[in-house]
Amino acid sequence: MIITTTNVVEGKPVQEYIGIVNAQSIIGANIFKDFLGGLRDVFGGRSATYEKVIEEAKEDALRELEQKARGLGANAILGVDLDFETVGGSGSMLMVIATGTAVRL
Repeated sequence: MIITTTNVVEGKPVQEYIGIVNAQSIIGANIFKDFLGGLRDVFGGRSATYEKVIEEAKEDALRELEQKARGLGANAILGVDLDFETVGGSGSMLMVIATGTAVRL
């Protein structure tokens, strides 16, 4: 399955546009991660803990996006867009939304 943010795949013309597909992943950070992330905010530096959570949520959303497209008979997803939002009462959950166009090349 080809998954790309571009609208074309060089050398592979679109044979059929199947439709828009989307997927979501919501991951919560536990209180320990929040505490360590807060320390990073105070003292500076990158938060490897949060980076891992974001990467995990992104991969989950892309995996689900691929499954949905494959289920429709697609062999590629073009124009993929990823949106990242915080949700929940205290914003302690991360939501990743992946959207793209399922096609057959």
